[in-house]
Amino acid sequence: MEKEGIWMALPIAIVEDQTLDAQRLEELLQQQLPEAECTWFTCGDDFLRAAAEPGLYAVVFLDICMAGTNGIETARRLRQADPEVLIVFVTSSPEYVWDAFPVHPFDYLLKPFKKERVMQTLERAKKRIRHQTDGETPLPVHPTPHPVSGRLMLHHKDGVSFLNVSDIVLVQREDRTTVFYTTSGERYVTSDSLSDTEARLDSSIFFRCHKSYIINLNHIKNITPYGRWTYIVHLQGTEQDALITHEKYEELEKMFS
Repeated sequence: MEKEGIWMALPIAIVEDQTLDAQRLEELLQQQLPEAECTWFTCGDDFLRAAAEPGLYAVVFLDICMAGTNGIETARRLRQADPEVLIVFVTSSPEYVWDAFPVHPFDYLLKPFKKERVMQTLERAKKRIRHQTDGETPLPVHPTPHPVSGRLMLHHKDGVSFLNVSDIVLVQREDRTTVFYTTSGERYVTSDSLSDTEARLDSSIFFRCHKSYIINLNHIKNITPYGRWTYIVHLQGTEQDALITHEKYEELEKMFS
């Protein structure tokens, strides 16, 4: 069976006690994956009884606040039984996110669900599952920070930071880390990949100009040649510069023409 076929038929569980939320999430999932096998559970206890066998579900969308066994405790028990399952927490209360870190969730979705955000989660899940199917080393799990009211949550070794998205000037790959530079001159280091970071940012504002750089289009000051096929992007609000390839430079010209 082809890998895409494996993904399309992948079993997905939705554990959600609110009917409208569950129906909306299932609708969005099946718009993206029409052949996906979605099963809905209204409480954590029912789900745990059904998911006693490891590998029964590949992706589990799990509400945090439920009657009976809550989502975090459900995830803890599930993780013990199935270390490989991808757990995506869903919640309308961002403050509960902190309690969820110990169970290593794959991602978080805030209610009300947004189509683009659900699609981002599915795309990241596809990449991880394909790596597992190919027998490659699994990609690291880093929950996607949520842009809430124009803010971005970054998880790093010293804790968690919240950035105003408009203040992000440049994101750069440095020594196996990803570094955010802001207009205030601050520097934030995370272990997230640049590709994961790119998926979290608004593509109408942020542009992947090079394999190692993402720039905020609103902060471009000027661009100067650097060799035959590369240019340097000088940015407002930071002393850091970025590189842009000739191919990406042509894309940029079309965007501004």
